[in-house]
Amino acid sequence: MNQNAAFMQLVPFVAVAIIFYFLLIRPQQKQLKETKSMLEALKPGDKVVTRGGMIGVITSVKEDEVEVRIAEGVKVLFTRSAVGAVLTQAK
Repeated sequence: MNQNAAFMQLVPFVAVAIIFYFLLIRPQQKQLKETKSMLEALKPGDKVVTRGGMIGVITSVKEDEVEVRIAEGVKVLFTRSAVGAVLTQAK
């Protein structure tokens, strides 16, 4: 009977751990994977939004940097991780 009582005390902790996994950890891992694939797929011509809110078009892509044209004659160099989202893909 003692073993059964000890097991029943562990059940709520296991249930909370499972709920945390499916509601917090798993979605975050999925989002990180999607972000990583989006950053790896950046190419010239993509219209992007930076994490700071600037909108522009990628003009060149280097190993860890992207050059973004934000206005006529104005190009800014960002790290890949500064890109928050791709609005339109290059054709």
